[in-house]
Amino acid sequence: MTGNHSNGTTNGRRKPLRLIGVLVVVAAIALAVIWLKVVRAADSSTTQMATFEAKRGPLTISVLESGTIKAREQVVITNQLEGRTSIIYLIPEGTRVKKGELLVELDASTMQDQRIDQDIRVKNAEAAFINADENMAIVENQAQSDVEVAELTLEFAKLDLNKYIEGEYPNQLAKAESDIQLAQEDLTRAEDKADWSKRLHEEKYLSTTELKTDELAHSRAKVNLQVAQRDRELLETYTYQRQIAQLESDVRQAEMALERTKAKARANVVQARAELIAREQEYNRQKDRLDKLDDQIGKAKVYAPADGMVIYATSARRGGWRDNRQPLDEGVEVFERQELIHLPTAAAAKAEVDIHEASLEKVRLGLPVVVTVDALPGRRFMGTVGRIAPLPDPQSMWMNPDLKVYNSDIYLEGDDPALRTGMSCKVEIIVAQYDDAVYIPIQAVIRVDGKPTVYVVRLDGTVEERVVEIGLDNNSMVRIISGLSEGEVVWLAPPLKAATVQEGSRRDELGDDGEANAWQQRINERLENANGLNEGRPNLGQGMETMPGQGDQTQLSDAQREQMRERLQNMTAEERQKQLQSAPAGQGGPTPQRPQGGQGATGGPRPGGPQ
Repeated sequence: MTGNHSNGTTNGRRKPLRLIGVLVVVAAIALAVIWLKVVRAADSSTTQMATFEAKRGPLTISVLESGTIKAREQVVITNQLEGRTSIIYLIPEGTRVKKGELLVELDASTMQDQRIDQDIRVKNAEAAFINADENMAIVENQAQSDVEVAELTLEFAKLDLNKYIEGEYPNQLAKAESDIQLAQEDLTRAEDKADWSKRLHEEKYLSTTELKTDELAHSRAKVNLQVAQRDRELLETYTYQRQIAQLESDVRQAEMALERTKAKARANVVQARAELIAREQEYNRQKDRLDKLDDQIGKAKVYAPADGMVIYATSARRGGWRDNRQPLDEGVEVFERQELIHLPTAAAAKAEVDIHEASLEKVRLGLPVVVTVDALPGRRFMGTVGRIAPLPDPQSMWMNPDLKVYNSDIYLEGDDPALRTGMSCKVEIIVAQYDDAVYIPIQAVIRVDGKPTVYVVRLDGTVEERVVEIGLDNNSMVRIISGLSEGEVVWLAPPLKAATVQEGSRRDELGDDGEANAWQQRINERLENANGLNEGRPNLGQGMETMPGQGDQTQLSDAQREQMRERLQNMTAEERQKQLQSAPAGQGGPTPQRPQGGQGATGGPRPGGPQ
């Protein structure tokens, strides 16, 4: 009994263990099945995305860009006020105005206050200018008077000198000679009288007193003669020389005084003239400031220079970093030279687009363009490339130095009133059209040793590296000129997403046969016109290599490339698919880069066009 009970207990314990084991096995089988399904689905997806069959048919080479509708002819009205100011009146956008109507009024209250202060400065400057002008006349008159006085003083000094030399001195000398002569005669008479008196005294006819008187008169006459002689000697030796020196000095002093007076007069006149010029310039400067303030106050009101429809500049501005600016409205601050309003003066329209530098070599003047407007679904507009900027857009380069786009204008045909400035649009620039072309995805072409190369998958699953000749591409498909036939399968490296493949031609989008033929004829005519217009003219991209871009593995040595080719050829189809599945984008082969068009962008399939 005991043994049987033990066996029963043991069997009871083993049943749960067996159940757990069965569940584990079932779960493992289920996981294996799920894993196989996932792997097969991934392999199937990879197989579908890894290859592409070369096709033959119509192919359109075009450049797609987004843009903005603008008026081809318009007047751009800018803010002419200095500094920053606010808008106090703004005409509603979309209003049709006549020439002379008020569009914008800016706040000029600060300038009006400044004008009052400036008017005071002008009046003060004018008073100072008038005072300087009167002072100039006074200084000139005083200078003339001082010079005349100095000249008269000099003339008097010269006259005094001549008067002394020719008049006073001869008179003084004559008087001295006369005095000597008279004294000599007096001495002679006194001497005779004294002799006679002495004789008479000896004879007792005269008294001693009378004799003494006559002798004294004789002595006095002798002294007078000596004095007269000394006076003449003093006159000739000292008085004459001193007087001549004094008078000549007076002449020289008068001459120097005249020169000083003239110099001082000139200096005073120059100073007064400089003061007058300075006051005049200051007056003119203050008056110009007043005139400028009047002009600025006048420019605070902006009137329509022509008839047209009002479009705010913020609504019509092309994209860029400046678009972060606040929309135009009353109360908004604006700065000097800021665009305020665009006033179209004609119904002709254009589309402003930015063409990437990678597409620049394909685009040329005169190419036909099909424009679709987001706001007008179902409608298409024909246009032509009218302008391509010679240099990249500086705003785009400022935002992103690696991004270079060229501002271009597409001139639209006709004057459709439905087209309004600021509408978003998409443009398709038709570079070339081929009625019968072999094409493959652009990702399938890489450059090996500088030559465009594709990897062709043979029927046995092996891969053949083959050099091909390529033509233009439309950023999705590239035309094969030679080296690949329709139906051959090429290897996509890296795998191409199905959403990015746009096969065939755009002609299927043009509607019914009649409309499609009409549009096609217009496109063909413009392609021929563009070819003739640009014949003999080099493209912006001419002379640059147009083969597919080089990947990182194009830098491998010849031996490494040979090893890679052998390894690829020795792989089974399953191994190659696993290699593709595990390889990151751009690996598993030389990195594909977009071909830039094997024949450049200098034509289409028509005569004179691209190959």
